[in-house]
Amino acid sequence: MDMPLQNRVSPSGELIRTSARGTLLGNRGGALHNEKQEIVRPCKGQRWITCLLEFRGRSRVVMSPGLYTELFFLDEATALSAGHRPCAECRRQRFNEFREAWKRAGLQPGLAPEMDAVLHSARMDERGGKVTFEAALSDLPDGCFVQKNGIACLVRADALLVWSPDGYRERLRRDGAETVTVLTPEPLVRCLRHGFTPSVHESASK
Repeated sequence: MDMPLQNRVSPSGELIRTSARGTLLGNRGGALHNEKQEIVRPCKGQRWITCLLEFRGRSRVVMSPGLYTELFFLDEATALSAGHRPCAECRRQRFNEFREAWKRAGLQPGLAPEMDAVLHSARMDERGGKVTFEAALSDLPDGCFVQKNGIACLVRADALLVWSPDGYRERLRRDGAETVTVLTPEPLVRCLRHGFTPSVHESASK
């Protein structure tokens, strides 16, 4: 059996290998892979987006030489945590909803490239590492990701749902007084607080 490609995105933004399928497609501005389909860079610009798996009959061969690297996500909440926003073409309505939440959150209004610049500084540091921050669980909106004991968890109602590549595996009690490391970039947490509700994998409701 062939080894899975390293093109699935975790809540921390890491690119991992897994045979599990995603519900959203995306990219980071260009080719992240070489001619051997090996990941050689974390991004190729500030335009990190999420797209539909199917759009207008378009067809692609994954990780074709010289073309952008196709990335896949468990769900929209995972994509946001990694620092991706909705695509303005194939997910236009969703992008418009995101942009409105961005404005309500008091973030600098503007075109997509300007939002991308704000997001890039909030998701990746100068060395290419993940930017995180600390917050009390009670202050966080549903739909964001936190790290608990080194594990990525989705905040959802009174629980923390443990993430895995193929779905949410376990429900932990949400202790509102606890301070945690937040994985979802701060501007996106603000968007969640102001009405942008991400879609989540069906396993979150089980």
